[in-house]
Amino acid sequence: MKLVIVESPHKSITIGRYLGDGYKVVASQGHIRDLSMHGKGGLGIDVEHDYKPDWTLSSGKSKIVNELKMEAKKADEVLLATDPDREGEAISWHLAEVLHLDLSTTKRLQFHEITKPAIMEAIENPKYIDMNLVDSQMTRRMYDRIIGFKLSSLLQKKMGSKSAGRVQSVTLKMIVDNDAERKAFVPEEYWTVEISVLVNGKSINLSLAKVDGKAVKIHNEIEAKEILDRIPEYLELTALDTSKKKVEPKFPFTTSTMQQEAYNRYKFSPNKTQSIAQRLYEGLEIAGENVGLITYMRTDSARISPEFFKRHAEPFIIETFGKEYVGYVKSAKKGALTQDAHEAIRPTGTHRTPEIVSKYVTADEAKLYRLIYDRAMASLMAPKVVEETKATFSGNGLTFTVSGSHTLFKGYEAIDTFIEDSAKELPALSQGASYQVNEKKKEQKFTQPPAAYSEAKVVKLMEEKGIGRPSTYATTIQTLQKSGYVTSKGGILTPTEQGIRTTLVLAKYFPEIVSTEYTANMENTLDQIEKGEQKWLEAMNNFYDPFMKKFQDVEKVMWKDAPEETGETCPECGAPLVVRRSKFGTFVGCSNYPKCHYMKKNPEDEPKETGELCPKCGKPLVIKKNRRGKTFIGCSGYPNCDYIKAEENAAPKKAKVQYSEADYVKKCPSCKEGYLVLKEGKRAKFLGCTNYPKCRYHEWLDDKKGAKKGE
Repeated sequence: MKLVIVESPHKSITIGRYLGDGYKVVASQGHIRDLSMHGKGGLGIDVEHDYKPDWTLSSGKSKIVNELKMEAKKADEVLLATDPDREGEAISWHLAEVLHLDLSTTKRLQFHEITKPAIMEAIENPKYIDMNLVDSQMTRRMYDRIIGFKLSSLLQKKMGSKSAGRVQSVTLKMIVDNDAERKAFVPEEYWTVEISVLVNGKSINLSLAKVDGKAVKIHNEIEAKEILDRIPEYLELTALDTSKKKVEPKFPFTTSTMQQEAYNRYKFSPNKTQSIAQRLYEGLEIAGENVGLITYMRTDSARISPEFFKRHAEPFIIETFGKEYVGYVKSAKKGALTQDAHEAIRPTGTHRTPEIVSKYVTADEAKLYRLIYDRAMASLMAPKVVEETKATFSGNGLTFTVSGSHTLFKGYEAIDTFIEDSAKELPALSQGASYQVNEKKKEQKFTQPPAAYSEAKVVKLMEEKGIGRPSTYATTIQTLQKSGYVTSKGGILTPTEQGIRTTLVLAKYFPEIVSTEYTANMENTLDQIEKGEQKWLEAMNNFYDPFMKKFQDVEKVMWKDAPEETGETCPECGAPLVVRRSKFGTFVGCSNYPKCHYMKKNPEDEPKETGELCPKCGKPLVIKKNRRGKTFIGCSGYPNCDYIKAEENAAPKKAKVQYSEADYVKKCPSCKEGYLVLKEGKRAKFLGCTNYPKCRYHEWLDDKKGAKKGE
């Protein structure tokens, strides 16, 4: 029996069905080891001995590792089949280390889609663990541990912030900068002038293009009115330009563009999109077959394999739309930070159309699958062909224009059901003819501030600036929210006060950490290690010494934030009152803490007097709230006096139910005074005494077993 180890339990089910007898597929459930918190600074890194990492089993993984060890002992061979990226390679290496597998002989299976042909090809053509990828991931983990531990501890001690990190801090700064730019924005007034002309009885709208041959910006209403007064009754069509244009389809999805489009179309958060894509990749049951529906969903590549085009896409396009709709495999321009390790995200087969798949999956899974399917297939189809027309109207020194278009050939738009034909056709026009002005209007407008960053926009910026990698986009935004640095409402990210303060402090003391160039350079270094162009030890030496020197210098000069004084003095000791922060929010307290524990109460929380006096001590009675938020009336002299006005705090008593002779079932056998009547409890009906609560005799009603008696 051969043992195959993958990361996900769901993936193990899908692959297990493909391999059948002779194989057992089990899951490691992600990473099994991480850096310990031992050694200098709790880093889990022996800095003095060439940064030797101290690996320890991750929390909760002991049972899983023990089970894997037992399975490995029983197996004839162990095959490692974790994800085909840096993290997956590292997991395979950790598994080999823990299970004492020989790296020179242990086979590593790599596949980019979970289909039977892909799995069988991986079995037939195994690889071995790539230590360059392992070293790259290890270096990334040590970068993150050192920066995260050191900066987080400093920020927690000095200003009460939760954390900082290599990727999260620079991402936070982008959001904070955008917020600051929006707040500083001063809107400017401007005006527009638009008219409509009649063409064969149809009204078409024109926009002002030039005044006396020059582009113009209208600053105020006076200028707008002057232009409006110049518009003649008729305008001459002075130019009519028509041209054909090819519109190429967009490239298939990368992780980033998929997350952006899913947000724009459905308002899916990046994390939700990635979670759905993971399920589509690992496999779902379609028409009785458990199959992976898309290729690997963590990629920065926009290429599609020629094999997929020839074997799947081209025949499907010809059969469904016709030969004229067939396009070609396009080559996307690679950015400096593009790894291009995998294909773009595409369907694993063209025969599983969105219409078929939607019958077997959830609504959200169907939506994302359709996006991926249509985008990938459209990228391999012929371009759209449109005829564009631009008409220019002139009169009295004023020039107006209007544009229109007409679709001649739908091309790739034939498959994308979401795309609406945006072509705006113009009616038949004759150059040199005059057309009557039907309506003219001026409108006041104001320049708008930059748009607030959405989660999708942040993902786009992270990709463009080389911050993080496809696997970290969604988790970074999640981390910022969990740390209380940003809030997300409808997918729009807004920095909190603590997020802004944290960024200001980091920008002052660690400007390189919040620099996109610095973070991108670190990512580039990791890529070089992955390619074997740089040694990980060299990278650690280049990073650690300068960073620690800077950290130690800052630690000496960075003082705790001085609390903001309110201008008031403490009524108990006379020291200034200051604004303090706790995990529950801000409050006003004494600056002489811990010697003085005075806290100023919020006026809204101050007890209000009722006008009555306490019958125990004579002090005023006040309305208070208990820990559960319920109000009651108690003595203002608490804790010296604990009087509570019970009648105000107690729930109103229910009126006693009155029974008549018609309700009596029989004489009460217990008290001999009352009668048993039918009553209804929380769980069942029963017979109870009318003399309750003096007499608590009752008989439970049970049709099957008869009455049960008790007191």
